[in-house]
Amino acid sequence: MPETAKRRRRLYRGAEPVGRGSQILARKGSDLTAKIVLLNGVGSAGKSSIARALQTITAEPFLHVQMDAFLEMLPEALQDHTQGFAFETVWQDGKPSVVIKAGPVGRRAMQGMRHAVAAMAGQGNNLIVDDVLCDDEMSEYQALLSGFDLHVVGVFAPLAVLEAREARRADRLPGLARWQYDRVHKGNRYDLEIDTSLLSPIECARRIQQEFRL
Repeated sequence: MPETAKRRRRLYRGAEPVGRGSQILARKGSDLTAKIVLLNGVGSAGKSSIARALQTITAEPFLHVQMDAFLEMLPEALQDHTQGFAFETVWQDGKPSVVIKAGPVGRRAMQGMRHAVAAMAGQGNNLIVDDVLCDDEMSEYQALLSGFDLHVVGVFAPLAVLEAREARRADRLPGLARWQYDRVHKGNRYDLEIDTSLLSPIECARRIQQEFRL
């Protein structure tokens, strides 16, 4: 047998235990019941700050899954496009309100996020999920995550506070919070509700940690 072929064979054989080990780890991970904290709130409500604060105080490690990370996977050309997410500014009470319309690629990306969360949890990863749920996504999350230790947290703040925060952020269109405000929490029931206009991120995180014994 040529030396190159022998070397490839040795490399292949050497890789076999790694593959078996990965399968064993996957099986072990799937036996763990992951803890999931699902944060739902309007953009600029403070979800990401709470998630990062919560990561510093939990007894076990938690991964932070952000909606923004999945949105950033879209090509730049689809960031304001009918195939991805299209944004239209209308006016309400003399103030801008940005209507968000999801196209087929955008909807698939967000559905993929929800299934990715379930897959990560299936391997035993504790998760803090940071999302903005404007339609019926909550029911899909609850169906996908029914086998895990799921805690759903509503993150609130008055509209005036949200708009003031939004105005200070370079990565937000003025009017996103106004359009989302009446939609994000509509019909949703929470295990815990927190108001970020009254509590700091670390105070919110402590409330969550204490409430769910994390």
